[in-house]
Amino acid sequence: MRVLCAFPEAMPSSNSRPPACLAPVALFLALLLHLSLSSQAGDRRPLPVDRAPGLKEKTLILLDVSTKNPVRTVNENFLSLQLDPSIIHDGWLDFLSSKRLVTLARGLSPAFLRFGGKRTDFLQFQNLRNPAKSRGGPGPDYYLKNYEDDIVRSDVALDKQKGCKIAQHPDVMLELQREKAAQMHLVLLKEQFSNTYSNLILTARSLDKLYNFADCSGLHLIFALNALRRNPNNSWNSSSALSLLKYSASKKYNISWELGNEPNNYRTMHGRAVNGSQLGKDYIQLKSLLQPIRIYSRASLYGPNIGRPRKNVIALLDGFMKVAGSTVDAVTWQHCYIDGRVVKVMDFLKTRLLDTLSDQIRKIQKVVNTYTPGKKIWLEGVVTTSAGGTNNLSDSYAAGFLWLNTLGMLANQGIDVVIRHSFFDHGYNHLVDQNFNPLPDYWLSLLYKRLIGPKVLAVHVAGLQRKPRPGRVIRDKLRIYAHCTNHHNHNYVRGSITLFIINLHRSRKKIKLAGTLRDKLVHQYLLQPYGQEGLKSKTQRWQYSEIL
Repeated sequence: MRVLCAFPEAMPSSNSRPPACLAPVALFLALLLHLSLSSQAGDRRPLPVDRAPGLKEKTLILLDVSTKNPVRTVNENFLSLQLDPSIIHDGWLDFLSSKRLVTLARGLSPAFLRFGGKRTDFLQFQNLRNPAKSRGGPGPDYYLKNYEDDIVRSDVALDKQKGCKIAQHPDVMLELQREKAAQMHLVLLKEQFSNTYSNLILTARSLDKLYNFADCSGLHLIFALNALRRNPNNSWNSSSALSLLKYSASKKYNISWELGNEPNNYRTMHGRAVNGSQLGKDYIQLKSLLQPIRIYSRASLYGPNIGRPRKNVIALLDGFMKVAGSTVDAVTWQHCYIDGRVVKVMDFLKTRLLDTLSDQIRKIQKVVNTYTPGKKIWLEGVVTTSAGGTNNLSDSYAAGFLWLNTLGMLANQGIDVVIRHSFFDHGYNHLVDQNFNPLPDYWLSLLYKRLIGPKVLAVHVAGLQRKPRPGRVIRDKLRIYAHCTNHHNHNYVRGSITLFIINLHRSRKKIKLAGTLRDKLVHQYLLQPYGQEGLKSKTQRWQYSEIL
């Protein structure tokens, strides 16, 4: 018997298993097809999954999909991942060789792995051979001595193996690391809130570990170089970057490159602003460094990694595109939905919040198309909440509504790649927690990877029309997206279609497939929160059914 999806270890709870594949021509992925939104923020009672009392099933919705021509085609690596350089500071980089982490990352391949974030521009490369002698950090003497010596010994053992370097770290070592990461997380948050950042040292061995993780996981590494090292005339000082490039080339590491992270914040973070024109010249300088290095002469270059497109940020992007728009292979920007210090559970279900991204996409596209029409655009470092996220919220089932809608909206509007911040680290915005357990957004991402192909299809819906009232904006609480099914999924024949639906209504919605989809075999994946926490659940159950 063939199974529809071969998941990696740590499966979520499920009530049923898929039967043998029956070569369907359409399949159906729904994120909580019906949901009661009547609970108040902070209510920890389980939310009902059956029809809530007093809520009636409303309009029958007719759904069809245009299959003649895709409206968009996105990158094969559309859903990609990010690791923040803070993993050097809090020690998690030393554990990227974990068999469990590598297995979970492989489940989301093929994808890009961007190594970048707020501490990108405080990262300095040093070709040191013994990181244990140079690494500092908080903690008692016994902790640093035993813990770091064990890591070095395990690395020596890994160096003797062939192929991927995979490790099984003892539980006691992982427990010590979690204690260290918790201490360092407080230090990193203090730096972030005060805008005073300490430098990070990336050693040759640390770079080896990072590349080993990406290579073993089937991910293509994108490395963001420090752009805040400046000469007296404010031009980019490339000395540290050149040392890193030469070392990477000597190891024949296949890497793509970026320069800097959110340059619009440099004045706040460093007291020195860099305008778009100067940043464009810096990218041209980086391109000139790459070209003489044989392995990187044709390496991809991405940027400028700007923040939310407010007026000053758009001006920076405009200046950059004018000077270096043709230099980059894709234009990149970042987005955060909610301030992590004030988030509430119901925020994740607000249609107004879900729609904030759409206007930003149009602003970015307008500038890019002015200078380089057709240039690829990527959303890098997308995160649901800022400030490291919020426990029991941004790492819970509730955050999946924003994440899945983000994927659907970006593909529909022609964004080529979206990079999720972050795959793994200490905090609450990630796909995998510090116990190496996948969170709800991981399983959403895994299903997306297995089922969704790069070709985006037009959706036709009837039965949702409502008459607008004066002064009232009608926002769609039923989000429907359609793609050709991933052709790498051999459980489905070519020509299969994947639909995914997000229902934010307070009532159930009856959906009838019409037109092209009428009388087709449907495989339905229904995702719901699991356990007593309702929307705040850290796990979810999925139900599978066939509909003839």
